[in-house]
Formats: sequence, structure tokens, C-alpha cells
Amino acid sequence: MEGWLPWTIFGVLVLGMMVLDLGVFHRKAHEVTVKEALGWTAVWVAIGLAFAGYIRFFIDAPAIEAARASGAVLPEPLWVSYITCWLTEYALSVDNIFVFLVIFTYFGVPADSRHRVLFWGILGAMVMRAVFLVSGVALIERFHWTVYVLGAILILTAGKLLFSGDDEMEPEKNLVLRLAKRFLPVTDSYEGSRFFVVREGRKYATPLFLALLVVESTDVLFAVDSVPAALGISQDTFVLYTSNIFAILGLRSLFFAVAGLLKYLHYLKHGLSAILAFVGVKMLLPEEHKIPVQIALGVVGGILVLAIVASVVRAWLVKDKDEDGKGASS
Repeated sequence: MEGWLPWTIFGVLVLGMMVLDLGVFHRKAHEVTVKEALGWTAVWVAIGLAFAGYIRFFIDAPAIEAARASGAVLPEPLWVSYITCWLTEYALSVDNIFVFLVIFTYFGVPADSRHRVLFWGILGAMVMRAVFLVSGVALIERFHWTVYVLGAILILTAGKLLFSGDDEMEPEKNLVLRLAKRFLPVTDSYEGSRFFVVREGRKYATPLFLALLVVESTDVLFAVDSVPAALGISQDTFVLYTSNIFAILGLRSLFFAVAGLLKYLHYLKHGLSAILAFVGVKMLLPEEHKIPVQIALGVVGGILVLAIVASVVRAWLVKDKDEDGKGASS
């Protein structure tokens, strides 16, 4: 998609919301409550969906009208591709919340400083996603066979995700962390929400900065599955980047809202594995058997709903079983 106006609207919207977030609502470091997190999650979901409406009425509608007037083939609706990418990235982000929990626990990050780490971590993620997505689109346009490589990677990643455990994340083995400890002087304790402090004329990094480095470097690993998944749904740079950014921007508030509920989403990992496998197969199919984005959206949404409902039912059954066991023992 070409044109500077959609990019300008997107940039102003994101910049304005981030200024409000950090400069007004989170100007002072504090522990984010579940109520506050749910409120911000609702805001980011609403913005993400509203942007889909903008694409539908101000980008898709004129393009479809022009195609009809010229007798050309109607283009696939970009708003459907956007929603599919956004939903997929959001789902993958939920699974990554566990990794953030492990990192914060390892470093003992105070509760009132976690929002600051996630805020700056996501700023870095925005830059890295831009590089990865633009590079991916350029690679596919120049060497179309890379589509099949990415599809195979997604299927392999789906299998790895399905059979991996939750205890594989080990921050102490992070290469960036080991290099930072080797070359940076680091304070023994936290200095509020500061990343650096100056002592006797020498600048020191704090453990909070080390936690940020691990969060940033871990996002590179997240991109290994999320970027190919997005490219398997669309190769439109505008759709890819905006959907990714709105999803990961909502991740911060979602972290504080559902971090304690992840143990009840038992089948989420199975659902994400199925989504990655589906998108991988979609990429491997020949052009004449290409799956329309409307069907892809239905499959992704259906898998997520099924995984969540199954997880809720399982949690309910386990709870009833535990209560029955306690009642019998008493």
C-alpha cells in the first residue's frame, strides 16, 4: 500500500498514545493494578479494532470502488488481513508473557518498575519489527522461494512450541546479558526506576538496565515465529507493521492483567501451535490453491476461541475435582 497519509495517521496515533501513557498516566513509577491494566488493555484493543475500521472505509473502499469502475479483479480486503495479523500477534504475545515473568523474577524487578522496562522494551521491539518485516517483504519479492522456507520454519516452530516446556527460559544464559556483565560496571542494587547512575564520576548500569537488555534481546526470539506468521498472512508492509505494533503495544497492559491467569490457559500453547502450523501450510500451498484471507481469519479466530474455551472448561473441572477431594478428606 502506498501513500503517506495512512502512515502519518498511524504514527500520530501511536506517538500520542505513548506520550499519554508514559508522560501522564505513568509519569510516576507505581505498581500497576489489575483494574488499571484491564482498562488499558481495553483501550489498546479498541484502538486496534478502530484502526481496522479506518483501513476498511478509507483504504479498502476506495480501492474496491476503483477496481469495479475499471473492471479489474477486486483486491483482497486489507482490513481482514490486518485483523488476522493483529489477532495472531496478540495471541503469540500472550504466550510470551510467561517469559517476561521469568525475566522479572530472575532479576527481582520491583513491581513499580516493571511498566518502565516493558515500555522501553517495546520501543526497541517496534524498531526491530520494522527491520524484520521490511526485510522479509523485500526478500519474498526478490526471491519468492523464501515463502516456502518461512512456511517450513513455521511448521517446525509449531512442533517445537507444542512439545516445549515452560521451564526452558534461562536468563542467565542470555548472550547479551553475559556480555553486558563483562563490559559494563553494574550496581549491586536497584536505584529506583533508573537504568543508569553516576558514582564518583563514573556511570554505572543498574540491574533494571540488565533486565531491559534481556527483554530486548528476547524479542528477537519472539520475532522468529511472529514475523514469519505475519508474512504468511500478508505481504503488505502497512498491514504487517501496524497490526504488529498495535498488538505489542497492548502487551504491556495485558501482562499486568493476565500474568496471574496464565496457569488457567492450559491449551493456549496448543492453539498457538495449531495457528503457526496452519499459516505455515498456507504459505506452502501453490498459488492456485491459495487460502483467502477471510477463511484464514475464521480459522485463526476459531482456533483461539476453541483453545480458550477448552482451557476454561479444564480449569473448571480441575477446580471441582480439587474441591470434591477436599470435601472427601474432611
